[in-house]
Amino acid sequence: MKVAFLGTGLMGLPMAQKLLDAGIQVIAYNRTPEKLAPLKAAGAQVVTHSYQAINSADSIILMLSNAAAIYSVLLSDRSWRTVAGRTIIQMGTITPAESREIRDAVVAAGGEYVEAPVLGSIPEAKAGKLIVMVGAFQEQYDRHLDLLKNFGPEPVLVGSVGSAAALKLALNQLIASLTTAFALSLSFVQRQGVNVDLFMEILRESALYAPTFDQKLQRMLEGNYDNPNFPTKHLMKDTELFISEAKSAGLNVASLEGVREVIEQAMKMSFSNADYSSLFSAINSDG
Repeated sequence: MKVAFLGTGLMGLPMAQKLLDAGIQVIAYNRTPEKLAPLKAAGAQVVTHSYQAINSADSIILMLSNAAAIYSVLLSDRSWRTVAGRTIIQMGTITPAESREIRDAVVAAGGEYVEAPVLGSIPEAKAGKLIVMVGAFQEQYDRHLDLLKNFGPEPVLVGSVGSAAALKLALNQLIASLTTAFALSLSFVQRQGVNVDLFMEILRESALYAPTFDQKLQRMLEGNYDNPNFPTKHLMKDTELFISEAKSAGLNVASLEGVREVIEQAMKMSFSNADYSSLFSAINSDG
């Protein structure tokens, strides 16, 4: 099996590595060529143009930052001509409408399209324990299941194209909202002189607890946001996508618009490329 992997950033790199570990031939492309060095050293074929990767493989996995990047890398004039007869598996976070539009473009070019966004970060990607959500026909899901299992043990068929993209956005909204809420409560008990260990002990025993709180606690207490698993700028992108889609669905997004202000503050404080636990510092900022 030959798989083209387009987009080898924070998540794409360990995901492509999992394919190599499974003995799958990988042809890798990234818009920043320097990021391809680890994969080349691990045995991947690297190319300088996306159409070269597409043209060399039957299945093409996309792990790109947004829909604009997908159009640039996959559906530019020269790349678009190489899509015919190939399967495009889109694994990044985009809106349902964007996913369906890209599907239509891929089908018009003679290819087939599957969406398979993932939940989890770099440790889960390295371990092959991501939660893989699939938007596709049953037959497509069955045919690509073995490939998708390299990323997570039990890929879930959510429904047609767009449904998995929607589920992924809903989950990422929780990342933003839960992290901001936890950072606010943690900051409040600190300001009030309440022992943080006691706060966490009671929280862990309650129905309010989410494991992400402990995963981010030490970073927040230390103010250490280096080596991010998920950078603040990506959380901002996903939050804005969710707000737009939710408004279109007639939902009240006032709470998330407040969260977006906190994320904006973190980015103004130069935490765009830092771990999103930097929201804690934005909560504690005067403006």
